[in-house]
Amino acid sequence: MSKAGYHYIKRILILLFFQTTALHLVAQQKTGTLQLRFMHTANNQPLVLRDSNYINPFGENYVVNKLKYYIGEISTGSSKIINDSTGYYLINAANEENTIDLKIEKGSYQFLEFLLGVDSTNNCSGAQTGALDPMNDMFWTWNSGYIFFKMEGSSDSSHADLQRIEYHIGGYKGNNNAARKIKLSMPKGENFRIRENAVTTLIIETNLDHFWKGTNNIKISEMAAWMSPGGFSLKAADNFQGLFSIKEISNQP
Repeated sequence: MSKAGYHYIKRILILLFFQTTALHLVAQQKTGTLQLRFMHTANNQPLVLRDSNYINPFGENYVVNKLKYYIGEISTGSSKIINDSTGYYLINAANEENTIDLKIEKGSYQFLEFLLGVDSTNNCSGAQTGALDPMNDMFWTWNSGYIFFKMEGSSDSSHADLQRIEYHIGGYKGNNNAARKIKLSMPKGENFRIRENAVTTLIIETNLDHFWKGTNNIKISEMAAWMSPGGFSLKAADNFQGLFSIKEISNQP
């Protein structure tokens, strides 16, 4: 055997060794389930679609008929999520429950992080399935991409036709990128623990009071409808961080 052939075989054997070792380590991982459960509120009450009135921080009455948004790239800050294969989840307030179940290594974690929106690669990847299926009514065009956050309803303060409110927030190109990383700490600075073969649930509140008032003030009388990237989409996106908080940690056998 030539010297070059010897070194080639040696490299192949080393590669196979590391691949086998990596697979063995994955098989030996002790994991539990991290369940994220989203609840929606306004005015310190559960959000009820279509027939409940709420008042934003500027005294404007409104009704919500539809609320949907994308969650993706979920992380604990240490890349421990094991089975987050699809990457994106569509949260819909019309559903009775909005839960995401993830396999995660056993251990103690300080915070949760996720993207509200869809990254540029998936915006440019053509027709997709699952949460990113265009049939979910969260897609503009191949040029404009996905709607990251959609809220529709009505308000006496709206100057739009039929007194509607219609916020379709998105945009992925350059300075018009409306996707935002959301980082959530645990209540009272606690860690949450993942136990082997057990379920740890984080109750995440999505509080619409903070859609209207946060980094920016959003008044229905000034902007009742927006359905394109850029401009108002960026103003609304800057309030995304304040929408979310972890209200409770619960453990199940």
